[in-house]
Amino acid sequence: MSKIFGMPVARVYPLYVAKLERKGRTRAELDQVIEWLTGFDGAALERHLDAGTTFEEFFDAATVNTNAPLITGVICGVRVEDIEDPLMQKIRYLDKLVDELARGKAMEKVLRG
Repeated sequence: MSKIFGMPVARVYPLYVAKLERKGRTRAELDQVIEWLTGFDGAALERHLDAGTTFEEFFDAATVNTNAPLITGVICGVRVEDIEDPLMQKIRYLDKLVDELARGKAMEKVLRG
């Protein structure tokens, strides 16, 4: 089991926010991406953050978007579509979406409209 599986989402979330804000994006955009990927609206996301939900618990409770497999490319030197562990793949989907936002990609393209 990867160490990140047991890590609270609330520990990584501020890092995502900081990364995006440095690039001129907003927390609202991050929340929109998370809602698209997981189905969690703002209130549900806040509950998970406040509760210290781990990534494993977070994605177990999520209804992952049926278009998530359209997320492709390399993150941390690994092709997202080639990751065999389903939980790690979901975590990397989120990382990839955050990276795409940070690089200035249009929201419609990030969300695989």
